[in-house]
Amino acid sequence: MSTSSNQEQNNYRPSVNLDHIQTRDEAEEAIEELRQALRFHNYKYYIEDDPVASDTEYDEWMNQLQELESRYPELLTPDSPSQQVGGEPQEELGLAEHPIPMLSLQSISEEEEARHFDKTCRKELGVDKLAYSCEPKYDGLAIELIYNGGSLDQAITRGDGETGEEVTENVKTIKEVPLRLIQHGDIPIPERLVVRGEIYMRKDRFEELNRRQAESDLKTFANPRNAAAGSIRQLDPKIAASRPLQIFFYHVALADGIEFTNQTEALLSLPAWGLKINEDLNRKCNNIDEVIDQYNHLVDIRDELPYEIDGMVCKVDNISHQEQLGYRTNNPRWAVAYKFPARQSTSTIREIKVQVGRTGRLTPIAILDPVNIGGVEVRRASLHNQSEIDQKDIRIGDRVVVERAGDVIPYVVKAITEERGGSEKTFKLPDSCPVCGSEVIMSEDKKQTHCTNKNCPAQLREGVKHFVSINGMDIEGLGAKRVENLLDLELLERVSDLFYLKREEWMRLEDVAEKSADNILAELEVAKKQPLKRFLFAIGIPHVGQHLSRVLAEHFETIDDLEQAREEELRQIHEIGPEVARSVCLFFKNDQNLQDIERMRKAGLTLENPHYSEQPQPLAGLRFVFTGSLENWSRNEIQEIVEKYGGRTTSSVSGQTDYLVAGPGAGSKLDQANELGVTVLDEDEFIQLMEEKGVAV
Repeated sequence: MSTSSNQEQNNYRPSVNLDHIQTRDEAEEAIEELRQALRFHNYKYYIEDDPVASDTEYDEWMNQLQELESRYPELLTPDSPSQQVGGEPQEELGLAEHPIPMLSLQSISEEEEARHFDKTCRKELGVDKLAYSCEPKYDGLAIELIYNGGSLDQAITRGDGETGEEVTENVKTIKEVPLRLIQHGDIPIPERLVVRGEIYMRKDRFEELNRRQAESDLKTFANPRNAAAGSIRQLDPKIAASRPLQIFFYHVALADGIEFTNQTEALLSLPAWGLKINEDLNRKCNNIDEVIDQYNHLVDIRDELPYEIDGMVCKVDNISHQEQLGYRTNNPRWAVAYKFPARQSTSTIREIKVQVGRTGRLTPIAILDPVNIGGVEVRRASLHNQSEIDQKDIRIGDRVVVERAGDVIPYVVKAITEERGGSEKTFKLPDSCPVCGSEVIMSEDKKQTHCTNKNCPAQLREGVKHFVSINGMDIEGLGAKRVENLLDLELLERVSDLFYLKREEWMRLEDVAEKSADNILAELEVAKKQPLKRFLFAIGIPHVGQHLSRVLAEHFETIDDLEQAREEELRQIHEIGPEVARSVCLFFKNDQNLQDIERMRKAGLTLENPHYSEQPQPLAGLRFVFTGSLENWSRNEIQEIVEKYGGRTTSSVSGQTDYLVAGPGAGSKLDQANELGVTVLDEDEFIQLMEEKGVAV
C-alpha cells in the first residue's frame, strides 16, 4: 500500500498504545478505533484502488487488533477485520435456502439472437427503445451474500437456484468481501441486503497457485474457475484463506428500504457500501446496437484481461420493466447471457461408448485422443443421440472438431471428412441395453433412446445414489461406495428394498460392522419421516428438481392427491409447464413406480407435508407496491402478510400494479402511480381493504 496524506486519511490513522490499555473499557474503545481504521483502509485499497497507508502500517494495526482481541476474547465479533484469516475446520458444508431464487440465465451466442431478445422485450413492453445494463460474464463461482444490520450473515453458492451450500466461513477469508458494510456517501446501509457476485482467481495467481501445488505434490487445478470453486468448498477455511480469491459484485437482489429505478443505479450503489464492482467494464447501453458493440469490444479484449470471462450479461436496465417482463420457470425474461464463441480444437475418435442414465436414456459418448481446449484436458465428448450422429455422419476413427463452452460437456461439432482413410466405421446405438440386455426403444426422430427395464442396474445404480443423497432423503452413511457395494452383492432390485434390508444383510457390506449397520438402520428410520417435498425430488421424476418439488408439495397435500392429478390441473400451477406436467403424469402412471412408492409407505414412510397450506387466498391475483414509511409494520412484515394470503408485492410501479400503499415520505412512485391510474391507499385505507378481504392485520 503506497502512502499519501489528506484529511480523510488522518481521520483513520489509529494511535493505539497497547502498553497504556489497562481496562476492558479502554480495550473496547481501542478495538473499535482499530476496526474502523482497518475497514476504511480496506475500502481505499480494494474498492477505490487508492491506498493511503503502507503495508507496514496496516500490518501493525492488524497485529494490535488481534492482540487486544486475544486479551479480551469477549470483545471479538464475527465481523471484525481480524476474522478474515480463516477459522476452525467445519465438519461439513450445510445447505441454505436463497431468500429469492438465484436463477440461471438463458444463453445466446449470435447477434441475430440478441436482436430478437431486444425485439421481444420491446414488443411486450410496448416501447420503441430499451436501455440495457451490460456486464462481463465471469468464469468463476456465483455467490450470494446476505448482510443483516450491516454485518455479513451468510454466503451461499448458487446450488440448484433455490438451495445452495453455505460457505460463509470460507467467503469471509476473501479480503475484498467486507465483513461489515460502511457507508461512504449518501446512500444508507440497508437493514437487510442480499447481493450477488462472482468469486474468481486471476490468471497469473492461478498459475502461481498451481506451481505451489505441484512443488508440494498436491493436486493441480484444470483452470481458474475450478480453483476458485474448489477453494470455496473446502471444509477448512484456512485453505480458502491461503488461496488468491477475489470477487466482483453484480446484482442487488434485495435492499430493505431502498428502491432503485434501474440496474445501473443499483450497481453504482455497491461501492458506497464497500462492495467491489467492475467499473471499467460495466456499461449502460442505450439500445441494442450499443449492446452488440460492447459485446464485440469484450470479445476483442478477452485474452488481455487478467481474469477469465466467457461472455457478457445483458439486462433490461429499468427495474419496473424487469418486473413487467417477469420470469420463465428457470430464468428471467429480462436478461440473457450473451456467450462468447466457444473454444474449439481437433482430435480423433478412438471408440464410442454408450452411457445409460438414471432415467434409462442411452447417450453415445466419443472417447477421444486427449486434447487441451481452453485450459482443460478433454478425453470424452457427447454425441447426443443417433440423429446427431447420422446427420453429422460421425464415424469411429474420424478426425473431428471438438467444442467446449463453459462447463457444458464438450461435444463433437463435425467430422473432418477430408482426412478419412477408409478404415473409419459407422456407429448405431444397440437394440439391447448394454447394461442389462433388455429391449431398447428409439423415438421416430432418433433423438430419444431408452432402456425399457425400469430395474435396469444402470438406472437403479444412479437412482439409488440420487435417492439417498443429501438433497434427496439425506440418508447419512449411504454414500456412492456403499450403494455400489449393495448392488454388486445383489441386495437391491429396486429403491424400496432399502427399507426392507435386515441388519445381517447390511453387515455383508465391506466396511459395515454391527455399529455401522445399526447406524444405517437408524438413519433409514429418520428418512421415513422426511417431508413430501424431499421425497418428490428423491424419487427422480424427470424434469422435477428441488424447486419444483416444493411447488408440487405446496399444491398437493398428499402423494395420493398428486398421483391422481391430471395434466391440465398441473399446468394450472404457476411454474409448471407442459413438459413438466406431462412428465409428472407419466411417472405416476407407471405401475413399477407406484408399486415402489407403495412398498416404501408400507415400510413406514409417512410423507408429511408441512409445505401444503389450506390458507384462504383472498389477495390472489393482486399486486401491491409499498412506498414511504409505515407506522404499523416493517416492510418485510407487511410483504409477508400480503404474500401469505396470495397477493404479490413488487418494488416498482407498473401498469400491472393494483394498489400503491403510500406512507409519509412517498416519492417518485406516488407520481408514477398517479400517472398510470393505479389506486393509491394510505395506511388506514390499506387496513380497511384488508378487513374487507377478510385478512387479519
